[in-house]
Amino acid sequence: MEDSADENRLGWYLAARRAVVTPEQVGLPPGPRRRVAGLRREEVALLAGISADYYLRLERGRDRNPSDQVIDALARVFDLDDVEREYLADLVAPRPRRRRTRRTDRVPDRLHHLLAAVDVPAFVESRTLDILAANALATALSPRMAPGHNRLRSLLLDPEERAFQQDWERAVVDMVAAFRHTLGTDVDDVRAIELVGELSLASARFREVWARQDVRPLAGNTTVVRHPEVGTLRLHRDKLPTDDVVLVLYYADEGSADAEKLRLLGALAQPIRDQSDRSAST
Repeated sequence: MEDSADENRLGWYLAARRAVVTPEQVGLPPGPRRRVAGLRREEVALLAGISADYYLRLERGRDRNPSDQVIDALARVFDLDDVEREYLADLVAPRPRRRRTRRTDRVPDRLHHLLAAVDVPAFVESRTLDILAANALATALSPRMAPGHNRLRSLLLDPEERAFQQDWERAVVDMVAAFRHTLGTDVDDVRAIELVGELSLASARFREVWARQDVRPLAGNTTVVRHPEVGTLRLHRDKLPTDDVVLVLYYADEGSADAEKLRLLGALAQPIRDQSDRSAST
């Protein structure tokens, strides 16, 4: 990942946050001759109550141990929420150097049973958003929810996924920020490094959003998708961490037209489910 090349992860984050905060947001006049889209370094220092030279040292990686008071001041200037403030503090905390490793993700047996039992689209994903297991309703909702796909790669590189998402731009921003939050300060995961490298080369939009260093959890919310057979669906999405993986479920309001469309999808998925059951029993 881009942060691991020079280990100045704190400086990268500060520079990224500085670039997205406008003078108007912090009560400063925009000025006619600004060369930067966000705040100048000296403006951040002034607002945080620290010297410009000290802030420059922080951003350039010459000082990597700011006090809690400085962290709080910078969090206030950049209007960080609790999740983002915790991420900033984690960047400061000492981190032992570890050898890069490839994680082995395993889906617990009980989740396989649960996927088969629930009557809503559901799948299991890894922390790098690789789909590890899915039920027939999930693949009927979208074939890109099948095992072997990666949700972030599909979102950014698959034209069908872009058409599937009613608000593709919002989905990208949210998923990239959630991906960074899930990774936290762990930059030694080989799978994560590979995915970031692949998407950085293949997607200009990923490079732009990743560079912002937004951090927030992708919690339960509501999304609108466009299915080629049943039309537009408004679905709730819940993400439930289980062991080292995440169970994802989509469901509609009971009695709604969207719930009826999901039932229709269930009927369409039944031949796939029957085939899967026959395969499992032989």
